[in-house]
Amino acid sequence: MIRDDARELDLVAWGATGYTGRLLAAALAEAAPPGLRWALGGRDAERLERLRDALGLDVALEVGDARDPQAMARLAARTRVVASTAGPYARHGSDLVAACAAAGTHYADLTGEVVWMRRMIDAHNDAATASGAKVVHACGFESVPSDLGLWWLQRVAVERHGRPCGSVVHGFGPMAGGVSGGTVASGMDLAGEALPDPAVRRLLADPDALAPGAAPSAAVRRGAWPRWERDLGGWTAPFFMARVNGAVLRRTRALLGEPWGAGFRYHECWHARGWAEAAAVGLGSTLGPALLSVGPLRRWVGRWLPRPGEGPSAEARARGYFRTTLVGRVDGVDAPVVVRISCDLDPGYGATALMLREAALSLASDDLARGGGVLTPAAAFGDRLVARLRRAGIRFDVEGA
Repeated sequence: MIRDDARELDLVAWGATGYTGRLLAAALAEAAPPGLRWALGGRDAERLERLRDALGLDVALEVGDARDPQAMARLAARTRVVASTAGPYARHGSDLVAACAAAGTHYADLTGEVVWMRRMIDAHNDAATASGAKVVHACGFESVPSDLGLWWLQRVAVERHGRPCGSVVHGFGPMAGGVSGGTVASGMDLAGEALPDPAVRRLLADPDALAPGAAPSAAVRRGAWPRWERDLGGWTAPFFMARVNGAVLRRTRALLGEPWGAGFRYHECWHARGWAEAAAVGLGSTLGPALLSVGPLRRWVGRWLPRPGEGPSAEARARGYFRTTLVGRVDGVDAPVVVRISCDLDPGYGATALMLREAALSLASDDLARGGGVLTPAAAFGDRLVARLRRAGIRFDVEGA
């Protein structure tokens, strides 16, 4: 492990010339505290220089190949924190995580790739624990609203009633936003990997995929048909991010020692504007994965979707927003505990850039209680990140507060 006082940099924004990387770089340029020694990183020096000039920055550049273990080891040795947007992470992220875990370098990313996250847990959790490196996956819209939202709701429940909620329903919507080529590539890679490999399909279907060795979770509610959700007061359908978010939440619970009880129940869904929308979303959530599992069809669809480096325009991002509501029930208490999370930015890009920025700055600046390991946002940051996100414009509102 490298001592902090021997490091030349506090933070490297890795993958900075990609679509989401440019947004992260711009977000850091707006809010990096005075004295923060940070750098833009990636494999193309000329593109990094153009980005630095476009943002009017005076920061270092870190150039390297993400698939070169020695280059990633040198990068990890030079900085205290790496924030990576260089996906798909299963293609471009493994050597960097290995280097950070070995060097005691904190790391945060935006991945929702459950299979890859499990590989990182199996391969590097012990090394990260020993070195003190906090390796924090899923620090964007996938899965901060779910993971930190549930953590915050349970904190409110304990403050009000002396015990946590035994069940929580989490409704996403309404929201508006676009999709980038990097996100498309990650999804296509995962579909291609799952098709020929039964073990990958089983892992994707396992709610405990990211919590190896933990007690099995309570049954997960499935089904594509519209469902009336009393606590949300509306029709619901399956939410396309629910499997990933649920796996991250399950790892949080395991890392925190099952603080909400082994029988705790959590259901994540799309909160539709009516029955027809719920039916359409449910049909799409059922047919979409099945169709994308067919190789020729997946490649044909991919021709019409954004390429890596492409994504929603600035105008489209400005029109984006998200609203999400968590409703928890404490046994024996009539009134529910309600937390609403919202932001008037595109969820997958504008809001996500703020989430990753604040996670990275927390790793660089905050005195975080938890030690190293492959962690989740709630387990790594807790209320530190909630406070940071609130200051950044992402609202965590408690009903009745």
